[in-house]
Amino acid sequence: MWKKIHSNRDPRDTLYSEIKKEFGTYFQLAGEGSKRVLDRYPKIALTAMIVLLITSAVLSFTLFRHRETPRPVAAKAVINPVSDGFSRIMDAANGIKETLTLKKLVDSLTSKKQLSGRDSLSLDSALDRLKVITKH
Repeated sequence: MWKKIHSNRDPRDTLYSEIKKEFGTYFQLAGEGSKRVLDRYPKIALTAMIVLLITSAVLSFTLFRHRETPRPVAAKAVINPVSDGFSRIMDAANGIKETLTLKKLVDSLTSKKQLSGRDSLSLDSALDRLKVITKH
């Protein structure tokens, strides 16, 4: 299952050494050139860095600021205590009725010696529905 992969690559060759071998002269020239410019004009370089820092700070607090939009306030529904209480009673009665039906189904399925695929699915869905009902 697990095969050892054989490679003819030299183990001393890494990604860094290959990139250095290929582009090292360009990096060295760029480094020497930037060093010469910074040695020749240090005040201008420092001023440019400070200006860029201040510009970044100003832009981050002005243009690129994410303002939170005010969320619309939902209108409160007027609750009628009589109809609300009655609907709660009806919901509880329906929940009890469904619970009793599901428990009868679960009892009949668990009393079988062997369950078919359809029985297993119906038992699983009935148990899931019972969990949902009992959480409310």
